[in-house]
Amino acid sequence: MKRLKSYNTDPWPARAYGFVMQAVEPFFSALQRRIGIKGMAYIFVAPNLIFFGLFVALPMALNVWYALSGSNRLLIQERPFIGLDNFRDLLDCESFLEVNSCRQDRFWRAVHNSVFFVALQVSVMVLLSVVAALLLNGKIRGRGFFRAVFFFPVLLSPVVVALIWKWTLQPDGLLNALIVWSGGERIAFLHNASWSFFWTVFVSVWSHMGFYTLILLAGLQAIPHELYEAAEIDGTSARRTFWRITMPLLLPTLLVVLILSLIRGVQAFEEVFILTGGGPGTATQYIVQYIYETAFANQVHLLGLAAAASLLVAVALMLLTLMQLRISYHGKDK
Repeated sequence: MKRLKSYNTDPWPARAYGFVMQAVEPFFSALQRRIGIKGMAYIFVAPNLIFFGLFVALPMALNVWYALSGSNRLLIQERPFIGLDNFRDLLDCESFLEVNSCRQDRFWRAVHNSVFFVALQVSVMVLLSVVAALLLNGKIRGRGFFRAVFFFPVLLSPVVVALIWKWTLQPDGLLNALIVWSGGERIAFLHNASWSFFWTVFVSVWSHMGFYTLILLAGLQAIPHELYEAAEIDGTSARRTFWRITMPLLLPTLLVVLILSLIRGVQAFEEVFILTGGGPGTATQYIVQYIYETAFANQVHLLGLAAAASLLVAVALMLLTLMQLRISYHGKDK
């Protein structure tokens, strides 16, 4: 009886992986004998720790030093320590509600603009995301297609999104062309304070709503279907089912969406900067744009002032997040 010739049917990626593992196995075996099994864990997480240290921890430490130092110099050794002077400069106001009474009025103008922007943008986006998630979770025709359509703007670069809407809203853009074709007059969407603020909110909601809708959709699908079946058998109305089953079980996911959208709203920069440039005037200049312009765009680079402003924003976001988590846990205890 002839002996059948054997062939290695493993795909080439598997063979390559096996070859690499065999090549490095002696080195890691020797290393494990030297430092022990527990020490190997630190070896494997070392690349991530190095990356985190270089690109996260070190910049954060440098930012704190810049906030506590003066001068417009970039090098650390050329920046004298001035303590909390930059923070005092930012917080020097007779009334925080009156922008003109503040020494750094542009900073507080950006803060006020950001508060109004975040309040409106987060409220509208969370509400629309919940409605969209409920619709996409239902039994509708073409559900997979509509889910993809809602998520598609998230895949686009913020720069691409802003350029598309800027071309649409400019005086010779598509929207004004439709208005003129229907007999109306051109509207300066990006040169009017009220209109420009509205469009920054609209574009931000349009570009990010799909991400939060997807999270809420996952939360809805995690709710056991047996609860709805039991409610239907008991004759519970759809409205009561929503408020007694859907919303309480969706609340943890909704809290995550609220925190993420709040942080993202405060960090709004790319779309607004390209769409309006912060104008007209300072009508749509938000806090991140103020930090960028103060540190890099102005003729005098006030790095310390910008760093102090960024730390104040970070502290405010941490406090808001802790407040939301505390409210959530307090609600669970009840």
